[in-house]
Amino acid sequence: MSIIRIEDIAHVGFTAPDLDAMADFLGDFGLQPAGGDAETRYFRGTGSAPFVHRTRRGAAGFAALGLRAESVADLETLAAAEGVAVEDFDAPGDGKVVRLTDPDGYTVEVVAGQKPAAPLPLADAAPVNTARAKARLRATKTSAAQPATVVRLGHCVLGVSDFRASEAWYKARFGFITSDEIAVAPNFSIGAFMRCDRGDTPTDHHTLFLLQGPGGAGFNHAAFEVIDLDDLMHGHDHLKAKGREADWGVGRHILGSQIFDYWRDPWGHTLEHWTDGDLFTAADGSNMSDLPTLMGVQWGMKMPARG
Repeated sequence: MSIIRIEDIAHVGFTAPDLDAMADFLGDFGLQPAGGDAETRYFRGTGSAPFVHRTRRGAAGFAALGLRAESVADLETLAAAEGVAVEDFDAPGDGKVVRLTDPDGYTVEVVAGQKPAAPLPLADAAPVNTARAKARLRATKTSAAQPATVVRLGHCVLGVSDFRASEAWYKARFGFITSDEIAVAPNFSIGAFMRCDRGDTPTDHHTLFLLQGPGGAGFNHAAFEVIDLDDLMHGHDHLKAKGREADWGVGRHILGSQIFDYWRDPWGHTLEHWTDGDLFTAADGSNMSDLPTLMGVQWGMKMPARG
């Protein structure tokens, strides 16, 4: 039994020396400004989350993982178990927050009670014709060249120094369920894709992926859902035209199934566009996988060699 069960990822936080440069990149990436001041900027998608990306002025780095609890009562339960305070959350949407530190020193901000933002409208999309069904008749399919439309934050991947220690820490506090564990030997695993436990409610294949890799502890990437494949490809072309740094994509993952496209912000932090991912319930259990499957693709660009 875990202390609480979180219901989703809430946000990711960074520090950067130039907030305007970060804002320019995030605009090209498809995020919308959500407030801030001279020292902090917030950005949102089109969904109801008040913000999904925060940057504070400072030396470039990853600053925090935000998780969303179901209620302020859950925050009080978590705070009592951890011996910390429930604090006011000074950010868009307000609410309350409990701040913890995981085994590798990552700040984990568990939030609840935020006021949802009014969703932003999504552009209408013409139906797709396939060999199975023709839904679009006597009409063309066109869309404007523009950044991708980020709808929401979907998951975060963290490099850890001891996978089993980090796995135990996150599961004991937040109720994560393993979707796919990555084994490299019969009795040694280096990571796991973990989803939220929301009972019979389907949830993303992974909200958090912990990876014990050769690089040790460190931020790997954060992933943002876009509308569909056309939207993802518009985002790809827009970022390329703007001279942004591509990382990996386009392709379709094996584990999680999503179509992906990875880019780097001005300080090298990787952000992913994705669409068409898998959803599972608590009853769907867990699977074992391996490193070639983790690194492989169903189609598209193979994982580039890392220096």
